[in-house]
Amino acid sequence: MAVPVIPAVDERLKTTSLSLSVGYGARHDPAEFGGIAHLLEHLLMSTPVAGLPSFSEHVERLGGYANAQTAPELMQFYAQVHADDADEIAELLHTAVLTPSFDAKLLDAERTVVLQELATGAADPADAVQDAILAELFAGHPLGRPVGGVPAELEAMTVDDVLREHTNTFLRSPMVLVVVGPRIPKPLLASPAVRPSVRGDVTAPALAAPRGVPAWPLGEDLCWVCLGAPSPAATDARRFAFTLLAKLLGSSPSSLLYRSLRGAEGISYSFQAWNRGYTEIGAWRLLAGVQPSSAQRLLDIVHGLLADLAAAGPSPADLDAARRQAVMSLVRAEETPIERANLIGRLTAAGTIPWSVDDDLAQLRAVTVDDIRAAATEVARALHVTVRPEAS
Repeated sequence: MAVPVIPAVDERLKTTSLSLSVGYGARHDPAEFGGIAHLLEHLLMSTPVAGLPSFSEHVERLGGYANAQTAPELMQFYAQVHADDADEIAELLHTAVLTPSFDAKLLDAERTVVLQELATGAADPADAVQDAILAELFAGHPLGRPVGGVPAELEAMTVDDVLREHTNTFLRSPMVLVVVGPRIPKPLLASPAVRPSVRGDVTAPALAAPRGVPAWPLGEDLCWVCLGAPSPAATDARRFAFTLLAKLLGSSPSSLLYRSLRGAEGISYSFQAWNRGYTEIGAWRLLAGVQPSSAQRLLDIVHGLLADLAAAGPSPADLDAARRQAVMSLVRAEETPIERANLIGRLTAAGTIPWSVDDDLAQLRAVTVDDIRAAATEVARALHVTVRPEAS
C-alpha cells in the first residue's frame, strides 16, 4: 500500500521530519470499543518491526525523535531524524503502521500503559474537565467520546478485535505522509500524488442547550473551569474569527482576559483559550485554573468580555495584537520542521482537503471587527461551563 506524499523540500535542513496522518480517530471507535483507536496508536509505535524492538525505539537509538497522537478524527505518527537516516526510517514507518504484527502479550502490556494514562488524566482535573466539556457539548455524538477510551471497554478488547479494526477501518481511512527535509527519501519517490477527497460518514451532532452554572467545589484549594461553545467546521471560513476570539481571551499578556484575570484581579495564574474545527462542526474552549471562591468571578469576567465584544467588537489595537498572535503561531509552526509536518497533515485533514499557510494567513488578515462581534455573539449564546473537581 503506497501512501500519498506531500513534500516540503528545504535543502538547508540537516534533518528529515516525517508525519504520517490518518483520517481516523476516536470518533470512529465502534460503539462497544471506546478507545480502540488510541490503543491501536500505542501498539503501532511499540510493536517489533523488521527485526527491531519497535519503530519508536529504533528512531531514538539513532538520535532522533518519534511520537504519535490520537485526536477525535485524526491520528498522527511522526519522527525527526538525521537526513542520512531518512530512507530507512521512511520505509520502517510504512511497515510499522501499515503491516503490524503483535500478540496478546504486547496487547496486554500496552493496554496497561493506556489504562495508566487514563488514570493519570482522570486524577488531573485540568485534563478531566476537557473531556467533560466535549462530552457535554456533543452529548451522544462521536465527537463527545473520550479520546483515551473507556477502561471497561479497553479491558474487553482482544488481538483479533484490534487487528480487525486496523484492517477494516484504519487502512481504509484517508492517509498522507508529509516530508520536511533536504530531499525526498528514496523509498517515497514513487509515491502517488495526493488526491483530495471528503469523507462522507459524518453526521452533525444535536447540540445541547447550555445547562446552569455548576456548583463550585468550595472545599478544594483549586479547580479547573472549562467554558466551551460550538464553532464553525474545519473548512468554514468563519473559523478564523473564532481563532482570533480565542487570542483575545487567551493567555498572552496582550489579551483582554489576561489584563482582567492577571492584571486587574489576580485570580488566575494559568489559563488558555483555543478553537478547533472538525469535519462538520468545531469547538471553542477556554480553560482556567482558579480558587473555587473565585470561579464565579472568572465566569462573570468572561461573560462581560464576550458581551462587550459582541456589542462593539475589539479596539483596533486589540484586534491587531490578536491577529499578530495568530499569525505568529502559524509562522512559528511553519518554520519548525516537525511542527510543519504535523500541521500540514492536520490542516489538510490527512490529505482530504486543500490547504496552504499563505491562504490561512490571508484569511486571518481579512477578519473584521464585525466578524469578531458575530463570533462573540455565538459563543456567548451557546456557552457551556463545567468544572473539575466537581462539588461533593
